[in-house]
Amino acid sequence: MAPHTLVGALAGVSLLAFAQAATAQDHSHHQAAPAADPHAGHDMADMPHAMTSPYGPWPMSRDASGTSWQPDSGEHAGIHTVRGDWTVMTHALLNLTYDTQSGPRGGDKTFVSGMLMTTARRDFDDGSTLNLRAMLSPDPLMGKSGYPLLLAAGETANGVDPLVDRQHPHDFFMELSASYSKRLSDKDSLYGYIGLPGEPAFGPPAFMHRMSAMDSPEAPITHHWLDSTHIVFGVTTLGWAHDRFKIETSAFKGREPDEERWGIDTPKLDSWSVRGSWNPTADWSLQASYADVSAPEQLEPDEDETKWSASAIHTRRLGETGWWSSALAWGRKTNSHDESKDGWLLESAVHPNDRWTVFARAERIETDELVPGVDGGHGPLYTVGKASLGAVRDWRIAPRVRFGLGALYAVNRVPDALEPIYGGDPDGGMVFMRLKID
Repeated sequence: MAPHTLVGALAGVSLLAFAQAATAQDHSHHQAAPAADPHAGHDMADMPHAMTSPYGPWPMSRDASGTSWQPDSGEHAGIHTVRGDWTVMTHALLNLTYDTQSGPRGGDKTFVSGMLMTTARRDFDDGSTLNLRAMLSPDPLMGKSGYPLLLAAGETANGVDPLVDRQHPHDFFMELSASYSKRLSDKDSLYGYIGLPGEPAFGPPAFMHRMSAMDSPEAPITHHWLDSTHIVFGVTTLGWAHDRFKIETSAFKGREPDEERWGIDTPKLDSWSVRGSWNPTADWSLQASYADVSAPEQLEPDEDETKWSASAIHTRRLGETGWWSSALAWGRKTNSHDESKDGWLLESAVHPNDRWTVFARAERIETDELVPGVDGGHGPLYTVGKASLGAVRDWRIAPRVRFGLGALYAVNRVPDALEPIYGGDPDGGMVFMRLKID
């Protein structure tokens, strides 16, 4: 199936799923006549059985971005409908954010971000499952230079100059993928995954899918240490899972997406990764991974990179609707000259009820991208840090729709050598409104 065909089909099903789910909820207090067509779509949100993962015999709540895992106690929100032999799940998030970053290298911007994701799944009598996924983002609307974010660096807006103290936008096509799994027993499964773009087996779940991070409109400055490979244009993954453990390996394109954010880059499988994941209990998810990445940066095409990552995610339920999720992650990047740079992240979010979410994050990175070198390229290595705290208040305006208002404040720590160009230790903040459909 061609990528544009897949997008069109799943986007159409998404809109249909929204309409059907809303209709089912709006008439939940009335006696409904039986459907004349047994293959007509219907809402699955209130069905008593829990769906299992499309990759194997574990709860769907364990699945996060790509083929990564989160704790079983996590949420897997979405509007579920059935269309013939297919089960469709859709959810959406849209943020409108005003961002201000202080100091000489700061700036102000209002931008839109978020995602629309739809999956279509078919289960077969032999225990195998086919799963198609499309994820689209409005990020390109913010422009190629992204939004101001002090201490962040990576990618380019014009193919010539690096983006520094800014967060790049994601591509319009964040994921177009397909997977096929075969259950070998009540505890074992094999699966394959392909994406253009897609997410290889490396690192923790991408930040916009981690429960500890998804309510913040701000990208982590550790993004390129931990999960920047979540959008690569060309990825294949093969995995084996047994009960609470799995091992998987990927071949993928090492080059980061180019500055043309609306299209699809040419695929190339020139890099590889391996990841082991273990969920020892329902509240914990652990992973360790390694990647050998070929020429990840467009502006330094002769530099390869190896990456290590390890993370622990803890999620526990609070009452009937609440949760508390935290993540601790480490990443290391080593270039072709055996120069290593580490990044650390600790983040947490508390959602005590349907109305409030409070989130916090602390990060520390070793980076050589903030000041250019004498002959261009990367410059001196500095250790910098950042901490942020925020909250969002949601109102349920429809059975499956929430509107929220939120804000965050961040402080940045730079060494003495960088204080003159940053104006000391600068700060920043964001205020945002959002729409969630799940």
